[in-house]
Amino acid sequence: MNILIVEDEKLAVRKLTKLLEESAPEFVIQGITPSIEATVEWILENRESGNPEPDIIFLDIELADGQSFEIFNRVEIRSTVIFTTSYDEYALQAFKVNSIDYLLKPVQQEDLQRSIKKFYDLTGSQRKSEIPALPANLENILKNLQLQQPATDYRKRFLVKQGARMLSVEISEIAYFYIDDGVSFFKNLQGQKFVVDYRMDEMELFLDPDRFFRINRGLIVTHQSVTQIQPYYNNRLALTLKPTFDKESIVSREKTNDFKKWMGK
Repeated sequence: MNILIVEDEKLAVRKLTKLLEESAPEFVIQGITPSIEATVEWILENRESGNPEPDIIFLDIELADGQSFEIFNRVEIRSTVIFTTSYDEYALQAFKVNSIDYLLKPVQQEDLQRSIKKFYDLTGSQRKSEIPALPANLENILKNLQLQQPATDYRKRFLVKQGARMLSVEISEIAYFYIDDGVSFFKNLQGQKFVVDYRMDEMELFLDPDRFFRINRGLIVTHQSVTQIQPYYNNRLALTLKPTFDKESIVSREKTNDFKKWMGK
């Protein structure tokens, strides 16, 4: 069985590789790709070389250059797909409805074994060419994911530490969220910086999308934080933020059109 791993976190790649060696030594890892661009390129080159298609693609949802659903818009996928993700399980009911399995990060051996068993059950009962590797409509998955988060659950404030005391910060006072060395922070409108005990994937689920927009893997902005928008190479956008942000604020290519619509609301 041939495997393609699409994952941009080296630690996650090492762990999944080790678990595969222990749980399914018959699997051969054909390739490991870290992004949408690299994955599309790998699939096309592999196909042009006449090599066999991967039997399974282990596919991370959030990649450095956008959500991996974009891959399906750019190249035909002929393999069975098992998603790996940090999304909470309740949000992934959409995938189950569409008969796609998933592994919740950090991947556990028993969960991997369950996915492998499901794959073998499918291939044992049907010819491989008849196995539906993908859902009929990927847009429905995205819509279902969004529907899992009711508007009434959007966060209204965050409780953070300020020195030795705790401080409650209203959502309206937050300019943007960002990642720095693997730690989540936000800056308020006055430029003060606070640590947040949530991953970006988690925050994206409970922040109001009318107010907040995730422009890339490590930055969520508000309308009021964006002071300037400029074209950037490879069909991306470069933002100037307030309070001042000391790193590049680049809107990923896959999110550029949605960002423009969001800014125009």
